[in-house]
Amino acid sequence: MANMINRQIRLASRPDGWVSADNFTLTDAPVTEPADGELLVRNLFMSVDPYMRGRMNDTKSYVPPFQIGEVLQAGVVGQVVESRNDSFAKGDFVSGMLGWENYSISDGTGLHQVAEGAVPLSYHLGILGMPGMTAWVGLMKTAAAKPGDTVFVSAASGAVGSIVGQLAKIHGCRVTGCAGSDEKIELCESDFGYDAMFNYKTSDNIAKSIASVCPDGIDVNFENVGGKIFEAALWNMRNFGRIALCGMISNYNDAHQEPGPRGMMLMIARRLTIKGFIVSDDRDACMEYVRKASGWLAEGRLNYRETVAEGIENAPQALLDVLQGKNVGKQIVRLAEPG
Repeated sequence: MANMINRQIRLASRPDGWVSADNFTLTDAPVTEPADGELLVRNLFMSVDPYMRGRMNDTKSYVPPFQIGEVLQAGVVGQVVESRNDSFAKGDFVSGMLGWENYSISDGTGLHQVAEGAVPLSYHLGILGMPGMTAWVGLMKTAAAKPGDTVFVSAASGAVGSIVGQLAKIHGCRVTGCAGSDEKIELCESDFGYDAMFNYKTSDNIAKSIASVCPDGIDVNFENVGGKIFEAALWNMRNFGRIALCGMISNYNDAHQEPGPRGMMLMIARRLTIKGFIVSDDRDACMEYVRKASGWLAEGRLNYRETVAEGIENAPQALLDVLQGKNVGKQIVRLAEPG
């Protein structure tokens, strides 16, 4: 590994409110040899996800916070360059949590092999990875969607929302949602199976806009955004409706907690169920989804979109873009080509 340089993104400081480029630093370090039991991975694709914003805070959560001065972590697909671990061989393609860097050393914990050829390798970070699993677990397990349900999805064009709409349609639901541009609305309706959509950025009254696309009310709310959209969805829930809380991206950059949502008395009157979930809590359901989604992809029943940034140096901007809703589908960073 002599003379090989590893470019890395480290956390320079914790953000106060919105993330900025100043919270990151780009450093160079030598690529090191793996020790016994370890492997060296050349990272090819890196995932960028909203939950990363929470890990930039020094607060206790379901995953530990990023540490100042250390390399950040992400879901990665890479290729084994050298292995001293009996479970992996040189040339294997692997996926798991590794660093925001060009090369990573791993002891193999949390890594699994992925096949080359059936689908692009980057799909294992998106439609066959955590976003797809999240869509499945939230929709089918947490919210227990069933044929005939009206499903409402916030951030419908995002990495998770774009898959939720298609899964709901496959399972006989009427699918509605919102997104932040007319182009995203058109894509959701043409490619992702949505029956009715609206642009929340141009809406004068979000609750009325939801009522216009869900005139009979909402049976399942797949909540990715929180804030005003979540509050408006509450007012449109039907009796015995189910709410799967996946994310609250509208609040991730708040310097101080905002009150709300209002209207929680509706939980009683309409006998609503609201449940947060973490996709990693249901490993069996995740594997069930991957088996089924692989078949639906082969049959052409699932569509997929990626927004791709090039190079590790552009990973911080890619995260800013996700937090500002600029991506369509799954945001990834291409670090290298297989070889």
